[in-house]
Amino acid sequence: MIFGYGRVSTGQQTTENQRLELEQAGYQIEPDYWYADDGVSGKVAANQRPAFKQMLTQIRKGETLVVSKLDRLGRDAIDILQTVRQFGERGIKVIVHQLGNTDLTSPAGKLLLSMLAAVAEMERDLLIERTQAGLQRAKAEGKTLGRPSKTTPEQRAEIRGRLGAGESVSALARLYGVSRANIIGIRAATA
Repeated sequence: MIFGYGRVSTGQQTTENQRLELEQAGYQIEPDYWYADDGVSGKVAANQRPAFKQMLTQIRKGETLVVSKLDRLGRDAIDILQTVRQFGERGIKVIVHQLGNTDLTSPAGKLLLSMLAAVAEMERDLLIERTQAGLQRAKAEGKTLGRPSKTTPEQRAEIRGRLGAGESVSALARLYGVSRANIIGIRAATA
């Protein structure tokens, strides 16, 4: 039996295109074996997605899961590798149409996944490296980093004075329209 899975991030999108893509590629997926998570962010781990979790309870050894793209199997390289490994341990084939007809649970598929994971990790490391270099450059140029303050320097001075006079953190948070954590942060900055 062939199971199909699709996912889209927003309610305005539909998984129907993913299903059609798989059917046009020759995969015959019965309606009862098509699982779709509509409006579920790609940042959510595969086994935390409602339809994916339901599919995990239905699919059995010897069956095949087909998805249109690799990112449908998880939120990042590690999640994808764990998901594919879980299927492999259960004797379930995993095919990603985007990558051809290779079963990702086979030795060749595992090699392909490992290479993709290594590239993804390198891209992540490069992104972190570029971000850190940009932050260091901005600091060197004297730019203020982080989220802009919700209060002006004058308001922060008033808040410190009122705190010193015994006013409560909650009352000041309501008065200035900020969170309690913001008021506590202002108090801590003077300590």
